[in-house]
Amino acid sequence: MLDEALSAFVTLFVTIDPPGLAPLFLALTAGMSRAERAQVALRGTLIAFVVLVLFAVAGLGILSIFGITIPAFRIAGGLLLFYIAFEMMFEKRQERHERHAERALSTDHIRRMAVFPLAIPLIAGPGAISATILLADGTSEVLGRAMLIGIIAVILAGVWLVFFLAERLDRYLGETGRIVLTRLLGLILAALAVQFVADGVLTFAGQIGTPD
Repeated sequence: MLDEALSAFVTLFVTIDPPGLAPLFLALTAGMSRAERAQVALRGTLIAFVVLVLFAVAGLGILSIFGITIPAFRIAGGLLLFYIAFEMMFEKRQERHERHAERALSTDHIRRMAVFPLAIPLIAGPGAISATILLADGTSEVLGRAMLIGIIAVILAGVWLVFFLAERLDRYLGETGRIVLTRLLGLILAALAVQFVADGVLTFAGQIGTPD
């Protein structure tokens, strides 16, 4: 159970990348007062929590409605996570997120900004949603899901703390620190993504080799 919890924590932490969200949050909230920034941070993290919990609880049911098998989603999710890892290691993901931030600055709506692009897709993006469904598949019905929801809550509490300390954290890390941290997390995520794909392929192979 401890190994599962640690693996789930690392997967979601690396996928969401709280430290990498700090400069993006600052760009989104440029010109806002401290109270307005606090409102956006709280609203955005709460919305992202609801979205991820929804997929942790009902993600498998949603897949079954569309006739998607777990091995197929495991392979697809692993490939998506690998793509995100590639972007992180070659600084493509930051550029894409910054484009989302620039679009949001033109709307000048605090409530909308908390939903898009802060909650979705910067916090609860396709990678985080895919990872949540894959992790939910590997847990027991009650205890495992409760553990996963607790991990999501802890990570998003960390995201909120990063937003709260964004100015100080950005100054502390600096440009070099952000690059090193992002690439290191990208490498870890790439390894986890390969494991997801390998598990999905092995499950498919087992199903093909099993007689009806």
